[in-house]
Amino acid sequence: MASQDSSAQVSRAFDLYDPRVQRWIWRQGWSELRDIQEKSAEPIFDGRDVLISSATASGKTEAAFLPICSSLGDDAKASMGVIYIAPLKALINDQHHRLTDLFECIDALVTPWHGDISAAIKRRFVNRPRGALLITPESIEALFVRSGSSVPDLVKALKFIVVDELHAFIGTERGRQLQTLMHRLEVVTGRRIARIGLSATLGEPWTAARFLRPQGGENVVCVTSSTLGREVRLQVRGYLTGANDAKEDPISTQSDTDAATAEYFDQATGDDVDISKHIFKTLRGSTNLVFANQRVRVEQFSDLLRRHSARLKVPNEFWPHHGNLSREIRQDVEERLRSRSPNTVVATTTLELGIDIGAVDSIAQIGPPNSVASIKQRLGRSGRKPSSPSVIRIYVQEPKVDENTSLIDQLRVSLVQTIAMIELLRKGWVEAPPSTALHLSTLVQQLLSLTAQNGGFRAADAYHLLCTSGPFDLIDRSTFAQLLRDMASHQLLNQTHDGIIVLDLAGERLVNHHDFYAAFTTPDEWRLIAGSEVLGTMPVNIPLVTGSFLIFAGRRWRIVAVNDDRHELQLESAVGGRLPNFRGTGALIHDQVRKQMHEVYAGKDSPIYLDAIGRDLLEEARDTFRRMNLAETKILRQGIDTFLFPWVGDRALNTLVLQLRFQGLDAVINQPAIVLNKIRPEQARQQIAHLAQVGPPDVETLSASVENKHSEKHHRYLSEPLLIADYAFSQLDADGAWTAARQLSG
Repeated sequence: MASQDSSAQVSRAFDLYDPRVQRWIWRQGWSELRDIQEKSAEPIFDGRDVLISSATASGKTEAAFLPICSSLGDDAKASMGVIYIAPLKALINDQHHRLTDLFECIDALVTPWHGDISAAIKRRFVNRPRGALLITPESIEALFVRSGSSVPDLVKALKFIVVDELHAFIGTERGRQLQTLMHRLEVVTGRRIARIGLSATLGEPWTAARFLRPQGGENVVCVTSSTLGREVRLQVRGYLTGANDAKEDPISTQSDTDAATAEYFDQATGDDVDISKHIFKTLRGSTNLVFANQRVRVEQFSDLLRRHSARLKVPNEFWPHHGNLSREIRQDVEERLRSRSPNTVVATTTLELGIDIGAVDSIAQIGPPNSVASIKQRLGRSGRKPSSPSVIRIYVQEPKVDENTSLIDQLRVSLVQTIAMIELLRKGWVEAPPSTALHLSTLVQQLLSLTAQNGGFRAADAYHLLCTSGPFDLIDRSTFAQLLRDMASHQLLNQTHDGIIVLDLAGERLVNHHDFYAAFTTPDEWRLIAGSEVLGTMPVNIPLVTGSFLIFAGRRWRIVAVNDDRHELQLESAVGGRLPNFRGTGALIHDQVRKQMHEVYAGKDSPIYLDAIGRDLLEEARDTFRRMNLAETKILRQGIDTFLFPWVGDRALNTLVLQLRFQGLDAVINQPAIVLNKIRPEQARQQIAHLAQVGPPDVETLSASVENKHSEKHHRYLSEPLLIADYAFSQLDADGAWTAARQLSG
């Protein structure tokens, strides 16, 4: 990967811009270009692949599009020269407003394209493609499937592909789909198209560069900002679950509690109420983002905060934001943030990415962060005013300890994991996404899409396009052939007498279904309607009874009608409520995080960003660590069980557990440890020593023992051998498990 010189330059970039772009810059009142904009211009003008990495609000978008507009010039009036790809519709809408003014200076259009854009706007663009197209990967997929014959005319003048929030795609099914779509665009045009990736959160630049150009990552120019980071003000607050057993309303202005209040506090543990009280008192009257790791927690805390407002008889300033809420509700919440009036939004990752919501005063995180990258990304959402610090508060909950508390709970894992991630961020380390997955589910989708686009294909041609020269380079010919046979056995594909592979009946139905274009699973969900307002959607996996209660969109409802045929729930406002049960899993923890956790346990200094309870909890954790001699001992007994502490990431931990189960041991993960039920330490040491001696495990043999391998959208079409291979490549870590076994036996 090439590296761009970080030395200061006296606006060489500005001199390269089209005069109309120069005038646009003067109209913005800029006195100078930012360093990221100076560094990006020359390689973009040269047609290089460029990776632009800098903090949120550092000018990455302009770093890409100022030279792009200048390069396109008058050609943009007559043809489409750039495709901008983003992971979120909201980000596309946001960038549409942001880029329209810039492209007007070269008399060119900016067209947004996703599921919420009208058919009229899309028809206008297809009839006369020009300027910039802002689009999601799913909508590009739909263009290939529905309008395959017209795609060559649409992209014949395409010079640039810009991928925003690149880190959100790396290592995912959707990311592999994106890589394939970029490659297919180049195949259609018959030439290489410059790719530009934008991200505020990158671990290893090499991984991102290879993602951007799978078979040429070494030639990607990596441009990073040398601007000093903002001041960060951080506090980690500790809370004890069950420490507040009182059921009375802690901020009620009434002398007694009614039935609704009692029911409300029955649903929330004392520490949840305490956290919501602190958020309410600290953030009310300002503009903030509060991140929760799960949608159900977003609803829970939005409800708690709204009820605090009601009890104090003050206007509510707290609003939920997550992917299951309707577009109208989400847009209304985003406008509230932009208005700069006091508003605090409780959100999942939907507001983690670069949607322009203006400057917020602070960030809060409920629960331990999912990753170091997540902390970095969320920090970038605050402190965007000149000379303003980034402010973040992290609320961590730990269980109350008594004589029956488990060893893991005594180690205060959530708190120590949070500290470890913060310390890694301070060192400048961020996770690099795994890049070893086969993504066979996505390959099924791309074969079907390719067939729909062209009417059919020859197996050798498809293998060359998708695997030899495309991003599925880990797939060998025998695996590819087996995949085609599997698809044929499910009537997705059929081979004609002259060797052409075409869609079969089931394949036709699948391709024509509305959810085909997404590479990821889209669960069957119900619409929630209150009067004429569509609140959003949610998966329903509980019995639905008219008269039962629900919490959604930060408000409380009663179900008044259930329409099973249309999958709709009619709701009305209510006092009672029940939290919804959304699907979702946490992120895998990286090896480096677990190693840093060990350092935190073994350390003596208490981070200055911990509050008093947090410091006490950390000291309790270290007391347990010292008492159990975990600095030296990695295998120990508690009761009738044996605990293993290899201090490795989740993929290696998963692999080691499968190895132990394969040997007949009852092994389960209790992060960060492995628990061997009813096994003596001596027996555990013998088994671990054997694993260390035999070398890295055969992950496909281990994968065969896993029952629930159907985790991706099209896994149901794969035969058992392919499912085994797909699981092994994506979920297991043979070398990491072997390293863990050697460390445990050392």
